[in-house]
Amino acid sequence: MGSEVPKQYLSLGGRAVIDHTVERLLFHPALDGLYLALDEQDRNWDETAFAGHPDLVRVKGGHERAHSVLNALEALSNRASLDDWVLVHDAARPCVRRDDIDRLIEVAESHPVGAVLGSRLHDTIKRTDTRGCIETTVDRNGLWRAFTPQMFRLGKLKDTLAGALEAGVLVTDEASALEWSGERPQMVQGYLDNIKITQPADLELASFFLERQAH
Repeated sequence: MGSEVPKQYLSLGGRAVIDHTVERLLFHPALDGLYLALDEQDRNWDETAFAGHPDLVRVKGGHERAHSVLNALEALSNRASLDDWVLVHDAARPCVRRDDIDRLIEVAESHPVGAVLGSRLHDTIKRTDTRGCIETTVDRNGLWRAFTPQMFRLGKLKDTLAGALEAGVLVTDEASALEWSGERPQMVQGYLDNIKITQPADLELASFFLERQAH
């Protein structure tokens, strides 16, 4: 992002990015609390709107995403049943819609493994070499962009994440841990405005999406 402030604390419509994200999940009627993985040295969180909220539990973040998620799942295991459903969401996705969360929950609850929000790829996809020169055009049939939330059973997700990390497999999202263990989660079509803020231009786009959603 080119900023000294972590992207989840950058201003978005007069509020921190993470405030928008937390609000979307914390007040969803189907969700019973929120566990937030943060670096132990993170002091920015204390200045946010939901710091100290009784339904939000802060846990220690890890070196990579998978470690952070696993820490949160371990902490949640002291409260929840291993058969309970959990949703994992990126703090940098502040525009996720309630409709998408509703649809994800509906699909996941009727699936033996779980489900992932995403969007089918419609662009032409190219594979390049190390110099950036095109090697081939990739068949886009069956290809999706994976979003979050991703929804799985607590025990299954915790065990597969732990197993993948122990095997030296650094998974990039929760679904890939389930895939590594041989499972086949369901993809669920979501809105394209559920963007992940990764570069400065994304803040302006997210601001536009939030304003559009509000109206």
